[in-house]
Amino acid sequence: HVQLVESGGGSVQAGGSLRLSCGGLRNVVMNSCMGWFRQAPGKEREGVAHIGSDDSSVYVDSVKGRFTISTDMSNYSVYLDMTGLKPEDTATYYCAAHPYCSHVIDRWTYWGQGTQVTVS
Repeated sequence: HVQLVESGGGSVQAGGSLRLSCGGLRNVVMNSCMGWFRQAPGKEREGVAHIGSDDSSVYVDSVKGRFTISTDMSNYSVYLDMTGLKPEDTATYYCAAHPYCSHVIDRWTYWGQGTQVTVS
């Protein structure tokens, strides 16, 4: 049973922008910490950004000032607005949900299937 579904990935040139969206079931998203993670070929999955139910957000240093995470609880969704994209941002991006925010990736409970972002 799919808990989270991402969309919005694609191929862009360096400097371009993309918006990733992730929707989920009410009981999965409401009052949860929502996060975006990414995994590039041959690399470990890393946290990109997460946002708590109080709207406090945290970003990995490499995306600060370029990416923005936000939520819309009227439709149980989380977004990642990505600007100034670089080739090193190329990865499969996953959204995830957990009752609380954690830097330990393995603790996150619910995951989407991933969406590919390619920057050339």
